[in-house]
Amino acid sequence: MRASLSLALRVNRIAGQRRTRPRTLKTTNISSSGVYFLCPHYIEPGTPLELEVSLVNRPLGQGNVKMTTDAHVVRIDSVPRPGWHAVAATFDDIRFQREEPVRTIPQVL
Repeated sequence: MRASLSLALRVNRIAGQRRTRPRTLKTTNISSSGVYFLCPHYIEPGTPLELEVSLVNRPLGQGNVKMTTDAHVVRIDSVPRPGWHAVAATFDDIRFQREEPVRTIPQVL
């Protein structure tokens, strides 16, 4: 089942090549098996990607949860916005990063 969520997404690698300045994009929808997003680049179906999706974004970065995934493009769709494309990608491997809140340790006197 897909969820219509607008989450921050970065394409860090395309076909193994690191993006020098990954642009923050937004998901259109996401599921446990893949993601659909708009992209200013045409990416050939079958191309491997490394994506980073911000699942939880909290103030000051405490408690953020990011998902980094190896994926590959399964479909490209046309969109009305000139120069942009809708990308459907399936997840191959998923890793989660959680930034724990800073905990204060009580001082013993």
